[in-house]
Amino acid sequence: MAAKVAEDVANLKLNENISGPAKGTSNGKPPAENGEAEDDESDDDDGLAEGGANGEATGDKKKKKKRKPKKKKKAGSAKTQTSPPRVLMTQLYPSGNFPEGEICEYIGNQSYRTTSEEKRHLDRMNDDFLKKYRQGAEIHRQVRQWAQKNIKPGQTLTEIAEGIEDSVRHLTGHMGLEEGDNIKGGVGFPTGLSRNHCAAHYTPNAGNKMVLEHGDVMKVDFGVHVNGRIVDSAWTMAFDPVYDPLLAAVKDATNTGIREAGIDVRMSDIGAAIQETMESYEVELGGTTYPVKAIRNLNGHNIGQWQIHGGKSVPIVKGGDQSKMEEGETFAIETFGSTGKGYVRDDMECSHYAKIIDAPKVALRVDSAKKLLTTITKNFGTLPFCRRYLDRLGQEKYLLGLNHLVQSGLVEAYPPLCDTKGSYTAQYEHTILLRPTVKEVISRGEDY
Repeated sequence: MAAKVAEDVANLKLNENISGPAKGTSNGKPPAENGEAEDDESDDDDGLAEGGANGEATGDKKKKKKRKPKKKKKAGSAKTQTSPPRVLMTQLYPSGNFPEGEICEYIGNQSYRTTSEEKRHLDRMNDDFLKKYRQGAEIHRQVRQWAQKNIKPGQTLTEIAEGIEDSVRHLTGHMGLEEGDNIKGGVGFPTGLSRNHCAAHYTPNAGNKMVLEHGDVMKVDFGVHVNGRIVDSAWTMAFDPVYDPLLAAVKDATNTGIREAGIDVRMSDIGAAIQETMESYEVELGGTTYPVKAIRNLNGHNIGQWQIHGGKSVPIVKGGDQSKMEEGETFAIETFGSTGKGYVRDDMECSHYAKIIDAPKVALRVDSAKKLLTTITKNFGTLPFCRRYLDRLGQEKYLLGLNHLVQSGLVEAYPPLCDTKGSYTAQYEHTILLRPTVKEVISRGEDY
């Protein structure tokens, strides 16, 4: 989910000592105890008879049968995921040991962390935190891999969004129709299905008949949370290969941001590295060559428990933000590229909303607003929601009350963010944990 900030015009030099690629060890694959456990397929005798060479025995010239390799078995549960995903994640991993993300060792002056006993002790204290995050990340991987295979032109955006969200609800075990169920686990924020020049924060409202077309470039951005630990990850889908260079530029830029991120790294250095990577690409559309521009007023962000935008921003262009990443923080590294101006503005009908954290107490004069605020607090807390979610809870004629909550400063509206019409935008995003000992790209998978 994107964070919108004001453009910072100050330019800084790219730090010449940017760290190099980190070591990846997992790519979101399950560890040995959760993934595939291989049986011993070796045959010590290799089919030879006892007592002689070349298979000849001194007595009866019998040859030992060559044992057939045993099939690989999945450790733990025999259950497998369905299509669409409906099997509870805790049933697939009954031990509670969910797959880790991509593990990247710290380098340079932070390399001591990997072997520091003090840091390892701090890491062990975060066991419950890691389990919740890894559970949410595995749910995200399984749902998005299903979505990537099944999203096709001709489907409505409503059908696509509800398919993703219903799968997330089933895998977390929280369908969100009982009071407070959404807060225990489930959808982290509304599924973004932003097409073409729209870069972020678009999800269909009730009655939306918009259909995905073959020539569309669609950003798919959805979140999963377990007890408020939000996994935020996104990718872009295009069915015409002419857009491949645009997608490649943004994916490369996101991976650059992930590589450069780390404890005590300045935000400005990360942004400069991302921009340099992104803007080294160009794309040819209709005989015209367009440079890929980083959308300068869309950023990554840190994530807090129950809080998708934690207050810090990760720029995707060079600038003057001298703040640093810190140990124990969680960040969504997301980048956006465009063939347009590289600057977005609010446009189209609003669908995304969230209760403002630490909002002042306000005397509400509209009864419908009071009742709606109670519903929002009980069902979503400070997690983002959309109008479809209120419809699903049976709320009716709530727009007046919702607008009153926005005007009163209790709820914030997040309208769709769009570049110039006719342009195309792309997005890629992963969630990273700056653990005391290593950096873990928690949402990394085999897909991206």
